[in-house]
Amino acid sequence: MANGDELRTRGLKVTLPRTKVLEVLRDGRGHMSADEVHRCLIFQGVEIGLATVYRVLSQLEQVGLVQRQTFEAGHAVYELARDGHHDHLVCVRCGRVEEFHDAQIEALQQRVAQERGFLLVEHHLSLLGTCGRCREELSRTVLSKDL
Repeated sequence: MANGDELRTRGLKVTLPRTKVLEVLRDGRGHMSADEVHRCLIFQGVEIGLATVYRVLSQLEQVGLVQRQTFEAGHAVYELARDGHHDHLVCVRCGRVEEFHDAQIEALQQRVAQERGFLLVEHHLSLLGTCGRCREELSRTVLSKDL
């Protein structure tokens, strides 16, 4: 479905800022902060203020086109909403976010909730660590200091 059709079916007017923000999220690397979305738009020659980007992301989140995730230190990132649940691996050094789904983890969470008398309505799992790229960079830095 085209951006304009998606906006209309969700009750939003089709505007340049809305379509451009959706395009950036579709073409981008997935989880992006409002600042990153804004920088992409500026790089593309689209003159939209940062406040407008925040406002558009909020509107898109309210109608279910975008999901907001808050990871470490309250840093919010946005991704296109889609069907199906997924969890996140987050690098605490570079901020890279990788999505994953694991049926065993999902089943274990359900079991833990049931054992404690909970009926899960929603859940979010974020595993924080250091990605392979950052670990390699850190080991190169340590090695170069030893030389």
